[in-house]
Amino acid sequence: MKKLLKHIYFGFRKKLMPNIYRTAGTAAPITLTNLFYQKILRINGSAYWPMHYTSTVSGVENIKIGIGTAPGLSPGCYIQGLGKIFIGDYTIVAPNVGIISANHEVTDYRKHKEGVVKIGRYCWIGMNAVVMPNVILGDYTIVAAGAIVTKSFEDGYCIIAGNPARIIKQLDKTACNHYQNEYKYYGFVPAEDFPKFKERNLSL
Repeated sequence: MKKLLKHIYFGFRKKLMPNIYRTAGTAAPITLTNLFYQKILRINGSAYWPMHYTSTVSGVENIKIGIGTAPGLSPGCYIQGLGKIFIGDYTIVAPNVGIISANHEVTDYRKHKEGVVKIGRYCWIGMNAVVMPNVILGDYTIVAAGAIVTKSFEDGYCIIAGNPARIIKQLDKTACNHYQNEYKYYGFVPAEDFPKFKERNLSL
């Protein structure tokens, strides 16, 4: 009986909630929980990707995420899109991460100096790390927990740590797995629909 009910449940979910079914088990799953908080309660409702209700995002129109990526899905993140942010496919972001694209003017705190943050594909931003404006991280850059990233590491394939962050290990490119999800989504948006969505909703 238990097996039958499980089969019925998964069959129902696959047919009536395909986005939930297709993203299950990925690093950016669409779930009933994040749909409830974002689409009904409107907490982080402007984000077009799944987010945790304790994370904060601003300037969504200035943020382009990649396939299988959901910055702020882990709790306590701060994603600030006053400038522009680009995050590549299959990049993961741990809890309490800050990604900052603009800073206060040092001579007048009421004003902001906008910048650009570019994070490559297959990156991993560790817990409590902060990525500052005008930083470029190449593919497969791993940012250690608590690191403060103030300069670029455009070549990627490395582990960076510390304050300010520096390279502590190089990665073997041939050993890095460039996997892909079976179903491709930019957050809540299927890949085939994303070009039109981007044109309508993003200013990038």
